[in-house]
Amino acid sequence: MTYTGEVKVGGPADVHELADLMISKVAVGPMNNNAYLLRCRATDEQLLVDAAAEADTLLNLIGDDGIASVVTTHRHGDHWGALAEVVEATGARTYAGALDAEGIPVGTDILVRDGDTITVGRVTLTARHLVGHTPGSIALIYDDPHGHAHVFTGDCLFPGGVGNTHDDPKAFASLIDDVQHKLFEQLSDETWVYPGHGNDTTLGAERPHLAEWRERGW
Repeated sequence: MTYTGEVKVGGPADVHELADLMISKVAVGPMNNNAYLLRCRATDEQLLVDAAAEADTLLNLIGDDGIASVVTTHRHGDHWGALAEVVEATGARTYAGALDAEGIPVGTDILVRDGDTITVGRVTLTARHLVGHTPGSIALIYDDPHGHAHVFTGDCLFPGGVGNTHDDPKAFASLIDDVQHKLFEQLSDETWVYPGHGNDTTLGAERPHLAEWRERGW
């Protein structure tokens, strides 16, 4: 089956099979959050991006192999609603952006800063700190040696624009600058984008609209 990234709450996961990594996407909770389970094909070690909601759904997705770690992309409650239950059930290490960890009511084992790396088995993810949606949001980039990059953007980049900055012009300027400089200027058009809600996109699909987003201010 071809991966589309189109999932719905209560429905099955969609699985993106790469050469070294399997990415399972599931939608959970009342805000239609996306959670992503990353599995290293060489070692079977697993990492979860955003234990957003519905702990039972996430634990069923994780399965008997468990997870080594959970990364929370940012401090907003819809992205960590099931974190305590998932960590209790799996014993996973917790990661979060250094400036957002204090807003997450589950202890963060490892504070993440711009450029830090996180491993899942033999696969390496690079964190980029994106300021504006929250002070400490992070995106995770997997630079696939067999193809193009894949980036998990939390609520910082979606099809059609950057994340909500609550009508704060300074926050919007910060976020769009970070997204442009740290994602669009560093990664190719083929880069696959996995957002915190809704459907996936690519940087190539969004790149022509950057100036339009700046002009409209959101």
